[in-house]
Amino acid sequence: MTSAETEPAAPAKPLGEELLSVSKLTKHFPIRQGLLQRQVGAVQAVDGLDFTVTKGETLSLVGESGCGKTTTGRLLTRLLAPTDGKIIFEGRDISHLSEGKMRPLRKDVQMIFQDPYGSLNPRHTVGKIVGAPFKLQNVKTENGTKKAVQELLELVGLSPEHYNRYPHEFSGGQRQRIGIARTLALRPKLIVADEPVSALDVSIQAQVVNLLEDLQEEFDLTYVMIAHDLSVVRHVSDRVAVMYLGKIVEIADRVSLYEKPMHPYTVALLSAVPIPDTKRKGKRERIRLQGDVPSPINPPPACRFHTRCWKAQDICKTVEPPLLELAPGHQAACHFPENLPAATTAKATTAD
Repeated sequence: MTSAETEPAAPAKPLGEELLSVSKLTKHFPIRQGLLQRQVGAVQAVDGLDFTVTKGETLSLVGESGCGKTTTGRLLTRLLAPTDGKIIFEGRDISHLSEGKMRPLRKDVQMIFQDPYGSLNPRHTVGKIVGAPFKLQNVKTENGTKKAVQELLELVGLSPEHYNRYPHEFSGGQRQRIGIARTLALRPKLIVADEPVSALDVSIQAQVVNLLEDLQEEFDLTYVMIAHDLSVVRHVSDRVAVMYLGKIVEIADRVSLYEKPMHPYTVALLSAVPIPDTKRKGKRERIRLQGDVPSPINPPPACRFHTRCWKAQDICKTVEPPLLELAPGHQAACHFPENLPAATTAKATTAD
């Protein structure tokens, strides 16, 4: 996928109708100790996220391991209940719906899991795995469930003859295709893809990414993509949100974020992306962050990145920077952003 680095960046899709809106989304996992299991602290996995997703777009969440990306994905699909905040899907607040009321919405919001080995039941055949959504939602198909499952297998590049086989008979890439077929069974509107290619061989990753793009175009799907590989993210995303220690520190369209990142953390992340062109590689400075990522149990005050930031000053330790739009469609939470447009430099300085 590094070839995407050498391709001219395609323009971002025009923004359409809002499908998903997240406001102050928070998830804290309590830490309990002692015989009475009293709460002595909390892991602040997700701490006050605000973003929207429009129909037909791909929004990618990126950041270091442990920053809260996967927890965010599980909150959006309501596999986890939020501690606070709102999740609005198609104008309806689904933040605290009961399991019974969420059940009909499962048809519209689905998830592709990271591990193609652990997400498929080894005791069930492919036909039973992919056909499970029809049974659970009591959906009748025109030509029967078996025919519908075989059509789904063909859709994701597998053979209808695989219907009676078991997961252990397939490669990692084929298992991920089975998982994608199961996700597509009920024609969802929103798919949260949690690192869908990270567990696959590099030679297979491009095939699965291209399959996801083709399916998006064919069925008008909306993706929230969780990923580590920034080359893959650049290839598939319309917008990118950068997370650090439970918070979004920058969000922008793909072109703006990769060409003119504003938050120092984003600058550091992008400096680590491999460049196949040796001439360009020599011109770019590799930024190595000092120290380890702080604990989400006791994150730093104010700007959470200030303990590792080379631009940090006293204000970064005392005043939390809000996520502001510093350029059209480009938001960043930093007192001293990089690549700030000249027209807004004076305004940002005054605000600080």
